[in-house]
Order: sequence, then structure tokens, then C-alpha cells
Amino acid sequence: MSQALVRMAAGWLLGLMLAVAAAVVGVNVVNNTVASPQQPVREYLDALHEGDGGKALGLLRATVPPSNAAMLDGTALQTASSRLANVSIGEAEERSGNQVMVPVQYTIDGSRLRTEFLLEKTGTEWLFFNTWAFVPSRLPTVGLTVVNASEANLNGVPVNMPQGRNSFAVFYPGEYEASLNGEYFAAPATRATVTSRDVPAAPLNLLTEATDQLRKDVGAKVQEFLDTCAAEAVKQQKLQPDCPFYFASTNNVDDGTIKWTITEYPEISIEPFDGRWVVAPLDGKAKVEAVQQSSFTGAWSPLNEEVDFSFTTRLDVAGDTIRVTPLLSY
Repeated sequence: MSQALVRMAAGWLLGLMLAVAAAVVGVNVVNNTVASPQQPVREYLDALHEGDGGKALGLLRATVPPSNAAMLDGTALQTASSRLANVSIGEAEERSGNQVMVPVQYTIDGSRLRTEFLLEKTGTEWLFFNTWAFVPSRLPTVGLTVVNASEANLNGVPVNMPQGRNSFAVFYPGEYEASLNGEYFAAPATRATVTSRDVPAAPLNLLTEATDQLRKDVGAKVQEFLDTCAAEAVKQQKLQPDCPFYFASTNNVDDGTIKWTITEYPEISIEPFDGRWVVAPLDGKAKVEAVQQSSFTGAWSPLNEEVDFSFTTRLDVAGDTIRVTPLLSY
């Protein structure tokens, strides 16, 4: 064989070896990037960020437990994911049975957290490229309770709360914030962080309170009742009217001189009790003025007395309508 043919053969052999090496490198690069076990995790996190619950559920290969699905798509899902910062996907760690664990680290409200995803090798494409998928699982849930209310907000979405409680299927990782911001009832926001399918999140409990607006509106109705009652007592010229207040005297009172006024209106306190909202007993003061004649001496003198009174009410709230019913005992 001539020297030229030897050099040509050597060149072809070198080229073939370089091509094979390049192909091996290329396969390794692909298997470490788009065909790596980190890729499904990356796509899943992107789906959460976009609020695409259908895609996220398909990638995660998860079943949805019996629960409310309000957190599994759209704004609620985007909000849960948006609270993650400094997200870092780590190297896959081998597990038994052709499985790997891919760790994801991130921060929520400054706290460093970690979620581990379990994936399995499902085969190859084009003979060389690995395919990976999440090991099938079941979504976790977040429980929510609210005092004396049938609705609340979770991640900015109104949700129904039958009998004051509900359970919501959620994706992870994410943070879920519950609140109640009604005209008459409100509760401070509370949050739960979900980092794993296996570690249950702390339940969210909304401690509902009456708002200043409700106390103001109830106070206005109580004041209206008392003013009307006082005016009716004057009209009827009664020292003991059908009102929470009265004055007892053995003296004779000149008809036409009786005047009642409310000098101190009750302070309004509203608290939950036995599944209802109740108004605490209402205490106030009223003043009666008149001209009286002594039963003993017959002398006339002015009557000017301030009396304490107390009564209870029943409060009914339906939407933006309230009704206050005085409960009087005579």
C-alpha cells in the first residue's frame, strides 16, 4: 500500500473517531440538558409560574384528592408560585429502581426552603436520549376554617366555606394566603407554605372579627331605637314606658311636664358565640325631667334624675343588611 493511501486511510479513521467522539459528547450534552431529569422539573415549575394547572398536573402525573380545586389553576396558582424567589434546581441524585431525586432550593419570605422531586427513567428516544417523568403521586391539600362565615379569600380568589370549613388541593412548592375582608366581618391574613406532597401544611384558621363598620351600623340602629323610645315616652307622658329605661316615684307628676332624653348611649361590642354573632348587653343612661308634687307635703318641685339602663338584642346579618331586635323584659 502506498504512503498516500496509508495517510488517506489514517485521515478517514481519525475523522471517524472524531465524529464518534462528537456524537458521544452530543448525546451526553443532550442527556444532561433537555433530556435530563431536571428538564421535567423545570417545565413543571414554569407551568406553575404561568398558572397552567392542566400542564402542571400532567407533568407531575398526580391525582387530585377529594377536595376543592380552586387553587389548581389561573390566578390562585400563579400567586402561590410567585412567592418563590432565588429558585435553584440541583443535580439529580440516584435512587433505586431507575429513579432519581431532583432537589429544588428557593426562598419564601426570606426563608431558605427545599423541595425534592422523585423521577423515573421511562425509556429513550432516538436510541440515545433518555426520557424522564415524575413518579406518580397525589396532590397535598390545605385545610381552611373561618369563624362564623361561609366564604373567604384564598390567594386572592373567593372560595366557598360550607359550615365554615373546606379543604383545597394544591400544587407544591407554593405559599397560600387566606383572608376575609368583608364590610361587616374580617379576619387577619394567615399563610401556609407547602413544600412537599408528603408533609402536610399547617391548617389555615381565620379568626373572624366584627368590623368597625358593623359596630357603627349596629350603634346607629340602637341609637335610633332609644331616641324613638324616648320620644314615644314623652308623647305618652310615662315615667315607666315600654323602653329599657324607667323611673319609679311615689310622688304625683304634673301631666305634660315629663321629658326623657338619652344622656349616654351604649358602647357596641360584637363577638362570636355558638355559631352566631351576638351583641354584648347594652348599658346606657337616660334622664327624666318633670314637675312633681310630694305625696307627703303637697309641695311642687322639679324632677331631674339620671337613671341607668341595660338591655339585650338579637343581631341578624344577611349580606349587606343588618337587623337589630331589642329583647326587653318588663
